[in-house]
Amino acid sequence: MSVEAVGRTPGRLGGEGRTIAGRRLRLKRVREWPIYAFLFACASLSIVTTFGIIFVLFEETYHFFEEVSIIEFLTATEWTPLFTEKHFGVLPLLSATFFIALMAMVFALPLGLAIAIYLSEYAPERLRAIVKPILEILAGIPTVVYGYFALQFISPEIVRFLFGSDTPQINALAASIAMAVMILPLVSSLSEDSMRAVPYSLREGAYGLGANRYEVSTRVVVPAALSGIVAASILAISRAVGETMIVAIAAGLQPNLSWNPLEGMETMTAYIVQVSLGETPRGTIEYTSIFAIGFMLFVSTLLLNVLAQWLLARFREVYE
Repeated sequence: MSVEAVGRTPGRLGGEGRTIAGRRLRLKRVREWPIYAFLFACASLSIVTTFGIIFVLFEETYHFFEEVSIIEFLTATEWTPLFTEKHFGVLPLLSATFFIALMAMVFALPLGLAIAIYLSEYAPERLRAIVKPILEILAGIPTVVYGYFALQFISPEIVRFLFGSDTPQINALAASIAMAVMILPLVSSLSEDSMRAVPYSLREGAYGLGANRYEVSTRVVVPAALSGIVAASILAISRAVGETMIVAIAAGLQPNLSWNPLEGMETMTAYIVQVSLGETPRGTIEYTSIFAIGFMLFVSTLLLNVLAQWLLARFREVYE
């Protein structure tokens, strides 16, 4: 074999090898294409579903506002679409929704934060491994159970005991307490995860400066995990705003523009349940009002989730 042939052989063999490798790669891609297509379809399903929900809500909401002024809808203080004299002021439903959700956060946030601090900074690892799963079981209880728990126990045994036996059994305070118990695992679990993500070097530095465990927990760990705590709180509020069965059972089905927690009031989700359980003909103003309320509820929870994501991105601390 000549020197020139020897010199050309590696290049020729290398080219053949690259050709074979390219064919194998193309064959592999052809075989894996159904898998890629299936995974892409799964990822796209949630997006398509979201746009489908938005389209249906917007279509029926548009029909509703063809008959009702949007100014009346947003500013009027009476909501009586099921009566002979119809009024479509959403303020009683809107105020009740956020009033009950905020009251629930008043109970859940301090208690959830205290639980998170204990599990993150004080509890032994073995105890934490037992307590945290038990606490998260609360998130798996059906909300209808919380509703009847509020109606049959919280209202007669706690609310009436504190404020008198003449307090109505159906009231916003009982619903907010039950809702606080429901969202407690969300606040405590996410906050505790954020605290445990804080590096131990920060804790060791604080201990080295003479701080005790309480000072380390409240002045070092909590501020360092503040973005996660705030995001958990907003997500809990959005969960409370969208809650249905607790408020439908325990808070009442009577629109009431009031800030008295001992009175019954109707939220946006409770109204949707009330009308959906009846025999409301399709195409009527009562029927389209469900979608108008649903669209407002969708926008409210969307804004809360966007706010949570913004706060998480804006104030997030990255540790290495």
